[in-house]
Amino acid sequence: MTDEACDLLCLDVPHAEAVRAALPQLHRSQAMAQTAKALADPVRLHTASALALGTELCVCDLAWVVGAAPNLVSHHLRVLRRAGLVTSRRQGKLVMCRLTAHGEALLEVLGVTAPGQLSPPADQSELMAAPDRG
Repeated sequence: MTDEACDLLCLDVPHAEAVRAALPQLHRSQAMAQTAKALADPVRLHTASALALGTELCVCDLAWVVGAAPNLVSHHLRVLRRAGLVTSRRQGKLVMCRLTAHGEALLEVLGVTAPGQLSPPADQSELMAAPDRG
């Protein structure tokens, strides 16, 4: 006996039919699989997670954050954009990227911090001040 198969052929037809009727259409399942596949690569998941934490980042900052070459990050962003998880806009010479609402929702399900939930950076003057020993 295995945990993946029944020892006896049985079928609860009303329940099974209700479940079958509730399933998404095959084309919808294929689209959902493509979206999930876009996050199946560790670099893409890491990139999307950085966008979830940073809200909007330019490609250069994003490359530095994830520790990958800018051209590699651009490639992965293209895959995420095709899957509808990321959007980008040109701001002068910069390309600014952010998650779409769909991307945010998917990463929230995965347990990644929601956008804007990073604590603001500490004030530089506070970091440089010597402790008062007086």
